[in-house]
Amino acid sequence: MSALETGQTAPDFTLATDGGGSLTLSSLQGKNVVLYFYPKDDTPGCTKEAIGFTEALSDFEAENTVIVGVSPDTAAKHDKFKAKHDLGITLVSDPEQVAANGFGVWVEKSMYGKTYMGVERSTFLIDPEGKIAEIWRKVKVPGHVDAVLERVKSA
Repeated sequence: MSALETGQTAPDFTLATDGGGSLTLSSLQGKNVVLYFYPKDDTPGCTKEAIGFTEALSDFEAENTVIVGVSPDTAAKHDKFKAKHDLGITLVSDPEQVAANGFGVWVEKSMYGKTYMGVERSTFLIDPEGKIAEIWRKVKVPGHVDAVLERVKSA
């Protein structure tokens, strides 16, 4: 699959969320959506990123923006992660990589000489019409939430 580019319509999906719900991406049209993909609940980088987005949530909401985190973890695991860290953002469960493949973030990774498939930490800003406005790939957590918020404010 070719990589997504800004200006393209974001691939739609319907997946389970924390709290026993489900989310259809296209149902969020009319708002900006920060869709961020992360590898795994309750690991250091992923926890920092989720807490960062939660701490900035009111700033994003003031810009008509919702935050949605996506990982391969189950919705039940998301519930525990949210409760443990008092997270205020929606977490989507993508165990079959429907969204991850659609957005091109399910990639071959390497650690300690072993290769495996996993999520490349990436963030997509989707505008109110459902088009991709900005893409951050291979995200480094420090400073990322601030960079995304600045981009939302400049939109």
